Amino acid sequence: MNGNGAPPRAGDASTVSAASAASAATSGSAVSPGPVASSGSAATSGPAATSGPAATPGSAASSARARLERGRGALGPALELVHTGRAPTRAVLTAELGVTRATAGAVAAELEALGLIRVDSRPGGAGGTQGRPSHRLSIDENGPVALAAQVHSDGFRAALVGLGGRIVATAPGKVTVSADPAQVLGAVVGAGAALLAETGRRCVGAGLAVPSAVAEPDGTALNPLHLAWPAGAPVRDIFTECVKAAGIDGPALTGNDVNLAALAEHRHGAGRSAQHLLCVATGHRGVGGALVLDGRLHSGSSGLALEVGHLTVNPEGRPCHCGSRGCLDVEADPLAFLTAAGRTPGPEVSLLQQARDLLREEYAEPAVRAAAEELIDRLGLGLAGLVNILNPDRIILGGLHRELLSADPERLRAVVADRSLWGRSGGVPILPCTLDHNSLVGAAELAWQPVLDDPLGALGAAA
Repeated sequence: MNGNGAPPRAGDASTVSAASAASAATSGSAVSPGPVASSGSAATSGPAATSGPAATPGSAASSARARLERGRGALGPALELVHTGRAPTRAVLTAELGVTRATAGAVAAELEALGLIRVDSRPGGAGGTQGRPSHRLSIDENGPVALAAQVHSDGFRAALVGLGGRIVATAPGKVTVSADPAQVLGAVVGAGAALLAETGRRCVGAGLAVPSAVAEPDGTALNPLHLAWPAGAPVRDIFTECVKAAGIDGPALTGNDVNLAALAEHRHGAGRSAQHLLCVATGHRGVGGALVLDGRLHSGSSGLALEVGHLTVNPEGRPCHCGSRGCLDVEADPLAFLTAAGRTPGPEVSLLQQARDLLREEYAEPAVRAAAEELIDRLGLGLAGLVNILNPDRIILGGLHRELLSADPERLRAVVADRSLWGRSGGVPILPCTLDHNSLVGAAELAWQPVLDDPLGALGAAA
């Protein structure tokens, strides 16, 4: 399966490299310098050993080409399997792809030649067929990276992220966000370009996470309420211009921060193996949601799906920026928690960090506990409504919501179960997000996707 949940594509007229063929030969395939027998028979330098016609050099070359062409179509699905940790060995890769060991060996060798993975033939790990130890597959830690950028109400950050969702380097976060999108995006791209210069890493592209619905196909930030940016700011175009101006190769892509957090968690964190994954998170201000269905982000007809922050959970509650009252966005975010606990936010650190510290360090204080319980009940009402509508098989919580779940997991689960039809019939697992900086990792996934779709097409020409 590729990153979008689609089956492997058929190979095209291009072939994988000679390095792949050499590796396939050493792994027991039929590729050899001389004539090649059919699959499962031995190649010899003398008369043909089979009862059928002897293989000719022409037919051998044709067979090898056909196998390697099929391998080209499997490169993307294979890289996706290693990228998401689902193929730790070549034996597992062979089984998951449904190909021969020879083809799997050629595919793994090609990905290694592109500098994307490492193939370790030393014994250890899961065994292969017939008792043989299988070659171990891992991400090449010195391979290319994607530039990931995130902007939120309390600042912005840049990082370099390799395959496997591994953060290679990160720049110190900035704590002021200008009302000018071009100024902010220029600064965060500049920080990323400095990281690339320091590390000397090859870059496959750049991804940006923003706390706003991103309308498609234009790439505009429809409603960046907490940034003071103008509605409809063309963030994708601005980001692309900044990336090009910094001399960074590859595509420049943009998405909503919670959507990207959900994508990262589905591939590398708490959402692995979920078929209908619901993610709800506070971010730094407001509340966002995302849904991943069979490996695909569900973004709706124009990128605006899952604006869960504007579910009403308290009709008599706080005024919301959208014009309504009591929305999840203003009833269950860090500012709501600090306010309910009677705390005045300070400028020293982010609102999210202040709320986290208060919850962790002063939960025993009655006012803090009461504020936490109020937010848990509001959040539970919102989740129950989403469960009734979406019927997810797993819910993951990020930001302050992860801390609230940790503080009183039974209370939150009880509210969801009591208020949702599906919750009463067995419950939906509610888990904390597990990745640090998951929106950054998700932004990198945007940039990695073209490589996951077609590694040789994306990297082969420049390799």
